[in-house]
Amino acid sequence: MATIERHHSNHRMSQIVTHGDMVYLAGQVAAPGDSVTEQTKGILEQIDTLLAEVGSDKEQILQAIIWLADMSDFAEMNAVWDAWVPQGHTPARACGGAPLATPEYKVEIIVTAVRR
Repeated sequence: MATIERHHSNHRMSQIVTHGDMVYLAGQVAAPGDSVTEQTKGILEQIDTLLAEVGSDKEQILQAIIWLADMSDFAEMNAVWDAWVPQGHTPARACGGAPLATPEYKVEIIVTAVRR
């Protein structure tokens, strides 16, 4: 049976959980109050860093779930996403609107990936 590993954990959650070759990231948010563009860029940088830590990268993402505090920000977020996601390696993706943890958060992204 594959071992479950948890990274950057506290009493509530882990930022990364791995099980065998599967990689699960917690919902990532960026500096509150920044624009949707800046928050999305910050989140994607965090995702790159966290995936690299466990031997993965954005080409290995299987699924992305994106939450926007305001769906009118969809095009702005997509402009950053489209420039970041590697063509030929686009994951299954969903995007929905929901109130986030604080009103200053505009974007949250959750990914599931595999190790290289």
